Amino acid sequence: MATLTMGKPQMMRRPLLGWTIHDGLVVARRNLIQTVRIPEMLFFSLVQPVIFVLLFAYVFGGAIPIPGDAGADAYRNYLMPGIFGQTVAFAAAASTVGLAEDMHKGIIDRFRALPMSPPAVLVGRTLADAVRQILVLFVLSITGFIVGWRISNGLLPAIGAYALLLLFAYTVAWIGSWVGLHMPNPETANTAGLAWLFPLTFLSNAFVPISSMPTWLQAFAAYNPVSTVVLASRELFGNPTGIQPDYWPLQHASLYTLISCAVLIAIFATLAVRKYTRTTSR
Repeated sequence: MATLTMGKPQMMRRPLLGWTIHDGLVVARRNLIQTVRIPEMLFFSLVQPVIFVLLFAYVFGGAIPIPGDAGADAYRNYLMPGIFGQTVAFAAAASTVGLAEDMHKGIIDRFRALPMSPPAVLVGRTLADAVRQILVLFVLSITGFIVGWRISNGLLPAIGAYALLLLFAYTVAWIGSWVGLHMPNPETANTAGLAWLFPLTFLSNAFVPISSMPTWLQAFAAYNPVSTVVLASRELFGNPTGIQPDYWPLQHASLYTLISCAVLIAIFATLAVRKYTRTTSR
């Protein structure tokens, strides 16, 4: 007679990298579904950049000259990549508030009770916030075409510009996640998420040429990653770029943007995961 030997059940080990990616995609799906179920969240994220386009195009457009381009639509073509850059930068604020809300409502505690990779929560949050920008950029592009913006450099460079913008959105989402993990409640996170973004975007070439700024401010604006992602997008879209000061990041905008994104992700992903691990282990 055969005997059945009862042994200690063996836990199946999952590879760390594959585990994190798989669970991160699940969390990203959860966050995207949440956006669909709360359409007001997406609606207001679309309204603000559209208002910026209309204000700058019709109110300020005629008063801001673009050095090297005197065309009637010069500023509107110059403006749109700046609006794109500002909009994807604000993905950081969504990550800050969203993560603070999950912490405050106890969602993170529920995640802790599941057999999932801890970094997956942050991977999913940042990925969802970046993917959400695809629809935002699509709506903004349509708005830009309505006000006179045009892509003049072909399809493939334009795809490269959009890819660069989405990479930047993913980068700043990690910064926003790190900030959100330090916030005691969503209200504070809402303020902190925007406090550093407004000066970062306005002290760049998003809305005015860097050459029009005071000399002491030009160096900061030139090394500001928002400036280089905007400038790289203008070059790839074939839009006016204005006269650039002689700074290395402005002469190699795409390369500097890629380097900046890689460095910032490495730094803030490490800091965010470390902070998340310490916070959830209490």
